[in-house]
Amino acid sequence: MAKIGERAELKILREKSFGLYLDGGEVGEILLPRREVPACPVIGGYLDVFLYHDSEDRPVATLKTPKAMPGQFARLQCVAVTGVGAFLDWGLPKELLVPFREQKARMETGNHYLVHVHVDELSGRIIASTRITRHLDRVPHSFKPGDEVALVIFGKTALGYKAIINGTHSGLLFAEGVFQALQPGEHTTGYVFDVREDGKIDLSLHAPGRAKVMDLEDRILAELAVRGGFWALGDHSSAAEIHAELGVSKRTFKQALGALLKKRAILIEERGIRLAQ
Repeated sequence: MAKIGERAELKILREKSFGLYLDGGEVGEILLPRREVPACPVIGGYLDVFLYHDSEDRPVATLKTPKAMPGQFARLQCVAVTGVGAFLDWGLPKELLVPFREQKARMETGNHYLVHVHVDELSGRIIASTRITRHLDRVPHSFKPGDEVALVIFGKTALGYKAIINGTHSGLLFAEGVFQALQPGEHTTGYVFDVREDGKIDLSLHAPGRAKVMDLEDRILAELAVRGGFWALGDHSSAAEIHAELGVSKRTFKQALGALLKKRAILIEERGIRLAQ
């Protein structure tokens, strides 16, 4: 069944000079504008289209896929601000509206914002919102320490970075465990570090336990290759220097070196480490 905000396979009913009319079922006949009509359309055939509203609030079809589907979070650019709200470029001819009520702070043309895209329950139109936490899942989660998860950064506090987890819940990356600049809307892979008694989730950018050491082994080998096979970093290096180079503790670094040495992948010298031939 055809629904606004979803893709659907719709039957071609007839062709007019301004486009194709498709069978939208309960939605009614839906226009695919002439600019998107494929060569030699077959009446009675089917097209895979995305449904939304045009500038006159009529259901319309497009062969394109927007930069963000309803239910998703995305970082989009504001291209206009009018008396009804801000409009974002989401890859379709009609820009995506962010009503003033859905703006946590007033949006400005040219800036990029992390938004949640959804179908408004009142109007039935597709809109976006910068009020991220309002659109996170309220259902209790089932995440466990050690789980690998997809993260989208959406804010920063004195404690660290707030992140959306797998598009449903939120968690916190503590500042002391982040050794790189993170921007709102940035996507990265993370890990569940801890789940507190109140259900709140602590996150990490580094794999826990042995997985963390294995990841570090790969990073060390890659860095050695880039440096021509030798790196003046080793057991003699200070914890601060190791942390600055790799963002890990000296203990974790030594664990990775021990594992690489056991695999005969490296040689440990007085001045540093070298790739084994």
